[in-house]
Amino acid sequence: MNYCYLFVLLFLFFACSNKKETPYVKTLNNPFFDQAYIYLEDGKSDSAFLFFEKAKQLFLEQKDSLGVGNCLVNMAIVQQERNDYFGAQETALSALNYLKAQDTSHRVYLSSNYNNLGRATRELKEYPKAIQFFKQAIRFADDSAHIRIYTNNIGLVYHDMEDFPSAIAAFKEALKGEEVGTNAYARVLTNLSKAMWLDDPGYNASNDLRRALTMRIENKDFWGQNSSYATLSDYYSQTKPDSASYYAQLQYNTAKKNKSADDQVKALQRLIRLQSVDSTKVHFETYHRLSDSMQQVRAAAKNQFALIRYEVEKNITDNLRLEKENAEKATRLIRQRIVSMGFGVLLVLVVTGGILYYKKRKERLKQDALNNIKANQLKTSRKVHDVVANGIYRVMTEIEHKEELDREGILDKLEDMYHKSRDISYEAEGEDLSQKPFNEQVTDLLKSFASGSHRVLIAGNESTVWQAVASNVKEEIRHVLQELMVNMKKHSEANSVVVRFQRTDDCLKIHYQDTGIGLPDDVVYGNGLTSTGNRIKNMRGAITFASEGGKGLRVEVAIPLR
Repeated sequence: MNYCYLFVLLFLFFACSNKKETPYVKTLNNPFFDQAYIYLEDGKSDSAFLFFEKAKQLFLEQKDSLGVGNCLVNMAIVQQERNDYFGAQETALSALNYLKAQDTSHRVYLSSNYNNLGRATRELKEYPKAIQFFKQAIRFADDSAHIRIYTNNIGLVYHDMEDFPSAIAAFKEALKGEEVGTNAYARVLTNLSKAMWLDDPGYNASNDLRRALTMRIENKDFWGQNSSYATLSDYYSQTKPDSASYYAQLQYNTAKKNKSADDQVKALQRLIRLQSVDSTKVHFETYHRLSDSMQQVRAAAKNQFALIRYEVEKNITDNLRLEKENAEKATRLIRQRIVSMGFGVLLVLVVTGGILYYKKRKERLKQDALNNIKANQLKTSRKVHDVVANGIYRVMTEIEHKEELDREGILDKLEDMYHKSRDISYEAEGEDLSQKPFNEQVTDLLKSFASGSHRVLIAGNESTVWQAVASNVKEEIRHVLQELMVNMKKHSEANSVVVRFQRTDDCLKIHYQDTGIGLPDDVVYGNGLTSTGNRIKNMRGAITFASEGGKGLRVEVAIPLR
């Protein structure tokens, strides 16, 4: 079988760049694989995923383990690029069952697969596992350029872990052998300079950061320029706010040119942090629109993969059932042959038949266990279809055929479907909400108060803000935020709320501002605000209320962390 090695080399080269390029290995002997590749080139990743699955089944029939592994590697890459990180992990791990470490022709696929596993695992913040996967990628890499890419990836994981000395060592190793002036050299140089600055805030990284940017501009590497602008903005954010704002604006312009919604959102977050409140209203609106749109696109992609997996699992279950029936027929045929044979060889045949029966029974038990697993997965998929999909369709039909809409009634129906979908999720995965990152819990809490007449804008709620914050402090902050939002919705008559988080080494600040009627001069604090003040006091913090009649309410909360 002829696999185009060039495509794998291209994938490995671009695997660590910010540009979303995902070359795939192409084969000439499997029409499903060829069609999947065509869909990829057309940007139809869901159709490509389905045809990779069909190609995998054909390879299984041909007993071509390399072809099966190749399909699974490509499917995992599709899932990784569409932000389905758990699905990418599962598919990539399945590929390892078909790729043989001792076969030299499999090494390039193993290297690519472990690299993709590392990327997905890093996105899930399982950093030690990600490092092990990248080391496995290096183990199977036969080219020094690929080894440097994987070493740079390891440096990025150490950077995420804030182990900057280890990150610096990895980046220095990755920089060895890179040709000065290339995109790869500029990428590693940027990563190295950033790590050295974060490890030593007094380190002057500006020269190397600007040198890397110059290389990327000369090479017309727009994705690389986006990365450089973001790094320079962060570098100057404390010392030169005007320069930081300038580079954040350049990042936003480049992200728009690259048509990258993710990078536009990150650039807007920087602009919101760096510019004054009055000048960030437009940025808030754009950020809110892009963020919502991005979440919808990602959710739609994951749902699409879920439907594809449902069809695939259904086909596999049917095939397993047929295999079981064929195995039972074969067993009955063996028994008939034993009965028809002569008494002289009966003892030998009985012993042989007993052995065969034991093996078949063991296989059937194993097969039954697999069937039960598949049946449970199929049951969950059907629940998603019957409860959620059909419910949404009924609401759509009601909206389509009614001239006057019952807004509250429709919202009640949607909320009911939301709770049913959560119930299904808990049944299927036994999800532990306590493991959800706290910044996401805060976002969910604040966004739950948003509506058509109440806009909630959030800034600075990064995961790093909540690092090393005690769990009891987080719980108190959750109650404080909830009380502020409840007070806003009940009394303020505000149509817009901004909540901004700011973290220093020893203090966490929360800035709340709404556009409501504010507090009257003779205000008497009720139980809610009184309780809020007591909570802040118990954390050795301070809370300040600032209000002018008709001009909204500002609340400043400062909580010491040491």
